[in-house]
Amino acid sequence: MSTHISVPPHALLERILTLEIVRVTERAAVSSARLRGHGNEKQADQAAVDAMRRELNKLPIEGTIVIGEGERDEAPMLFIGEKVGMNAGPQVDIAVDPLEGTTLCAKNMPGAIATMAMADGGTLLHAPDVYMQKLAIGPGYDKGVVDLDASPADNVRRLAKAKGVKPEGITVLVLDRPRHADIIASVRSTGAAVRLITDGDVAGVIHCADPDNTGVDMYLGTGGAPEGVLAAVALRCIGGQMQCRLILDSDEKRERAAKMGVNDPKMIYGIEDMARGDCLFAATGVTTGSLLSGVKFRKDGVIETETVVMRSVTGTVRYIKAEHRELAKFHLD
Repeated sequence: MSTHISVPPHALLERILTLEIVRVTERAAVSSARLRGHGNEKQADQAAVDAMRRELNKLPIEGTIVIGEGERDEAPMLFIGEKVGMNAGPQVDIAVDPLEGTTLCAKNMPGAIATMAMADGGTLLHAPDVYMQKLAIGPGYDKGVVDLDASPADNVRRLAKAKGVKPEGITVLVLDRPRHADIIASVRSTGAAVRLITDGDVAGVIHCADPDNTGVDMYLGTGGAPEGVLAAVALRCIGGQMQCRLILDSDEKRERAAKMGVNDPKMIYGIEDMARGDCLFAATGVTTGSLLSGVKFRKDGVIETETVVMRSVTGTVRYIKAEHRELAKFHLD
């Protein structure tokens, strides 16, 4: 007696895409990993961009890049509005940061990743490449336990109460930037600990989702809006809360945001405002960090990668350790 398993076409495609986007971030990570420690941020970024674009164009999708990179610093970019894919299949929004932590890669420091997100067409926030205020916490808390407009100290106390610990039992992750001096001082005034990172606030936000393993309860500070949307997709998949506000402090930025559909420049965005519908998130380690192991080039020619891939509908998180023996696919020559 034979059994026949039927999978609805849309579900089959979604499951296929869950693995396909892993290939996209793997290729980008391997390409940029060859330039670890070479001191050339733009070259490493370009390698990741080229690899990511090449792989995206092999996917059975009608894809639009809605979160790209490069407007601020003229980096090589997958530009906002760029069409990718084979122009066949579902219409999807795509957010990319082909090499998050370009400085980390150039200096061969921990925590550089290649990352992207994919969602149903029209469901990701079209955010301009400006700065964004961000506040994120992990899962298991009532909505409204923290507030972007509250002081950092007040948010620490609120979260500590909800967690059932004293403020000393809370750790807040903050990008190490002069602009964050007041945030750091406010957090520390409560007795809470601050963990500083030099770069990589997508990974930084994701740390909040698993405080038992990362030791991070909250993420606070300002960083890139594109990274904010990517992080929101990841948190939607694994649980947690996030509040963000675009920093539109010039007429030019307000005008640019308005063209992308941002009508209220002071709006506080929650996760559902930034990433609605079904979405996928993938990140592959470039340099080894607390989230993922970096690319390994073995003496026998085999390349090892580690990737995390997440899906919002099922809440599934997969860590994929891969050994690559067919190296032509990486176009490393």
